[in-house]
Amino acid sequence: MGTYYIPRNYKGETRILYIFSIKSLITTAIGAAIGAIFLWLFTLLALKNVGIIIMAIMAVIGYIVGAVKIPTIVSIPVTKKIGGEPISEIIIRYFKFRKKRKIYTYCQSKKNTKEEK
Repeated sequence: MGTYYIPRNYKGETRILYIFSIKSLITTAIGAAIGAIFLWLFTLLALKNVGIIIMAIMAVIGYIVGAVKIPTIVSIPVTKKIGGEPISEIIIRYFKFRKKRKIYTYCQSKKNTKEEK
């Protein structure tokens, strides 16, 4: 009996510190950097504890954007279309859509008719 190589998709399987993939680590760092701005502002106002809490919340939001996938829920029609896709891909697709979206208007030109004369 022979052995056969079964190809696997290794995309996203590189893990750092067990819970972080490269993408989730980057988005967590971006969230923490945005939170660091709030930490600095609240430190100036002598509310350092509030700044630390906001920084932690922003880091968690960054982790969720980078690591969590939308579940497929049968009773919710929207999740049938996007179920199993990462939140980051959905956000990127939304901004691309907003960038390319154009609004067309219909203007009816006035023609010389008997009623206008």
